[in-house]
Amino acid sequence: MSEPALAAGTLPALRDLLAREGEAIAPTLATDAGEEVVAPLVAACARARPEAAELALVMESILEGYLLHYGRARLVLTVDEDLRLLAGDHLYALGLSRLAQLGDLDAVRALADLITACARAHSQEDDRAVVAHVAAGLWLLTTLAVGAGRWPGYEEALAARAGDRADGDGLVAEALRRAAALGVEIEAKAALIAFGRAVADRPHP
Repeated sequence: MSEPALAAGTLPALRDLLAREGEAIAPTLATDAGEEVVAPLVAACARARPEAAELALVMESILEGYLLHYGRARLVLTVDEDLRLLAGDHLYALGLSRLAQLGDLDAVRALADLITACARAHSQEDDRAVVAHVAAGLWLLTTLAVGAGRWPGYEEALAARAGDRADGDGLVAEALRRAAALGVEIEAKAALIAFGRAVADRPHP
């Protein structure tokens, strides 16, 4: 399923995919695709799997949807709030549908849970820095789960978060422990830094 364009980079491939779809999103697309955040991490986790590039595209698609709702989008640039939210929902759906076509239903559930957990975090906490830290932990955990499969610590961290017994520090710590066990700690730390840049200076309320 992965397009040959993925060899040129995940975000340029996603941009080209959106451009080919046309409709309302195409005129808003940035010339520069921007910085990849989770693609290198998921690709490192899934390097032995033939669908590694497609998983990277899926993760960046859903992240772009998240950023359209809560951060600074990299591909879709518009001041129209309604279009921004519609584009965000479209990118969520695009990523989930492509993942479903791979037949990885466990990963589909993990990403659906991520979208829900992030929405809950944003609705429950007013401190932007706290929300960003919790979201970073959730994104790291989910990226590792999609790339390399779930593990007991992942389930426990999400269960604790659902019961409001865990903060961002706990989520990030568990993600980094898992990344170290998988040998992708450098990629995980780079993703954490890039995520912070992506959600900083949010341009809309």
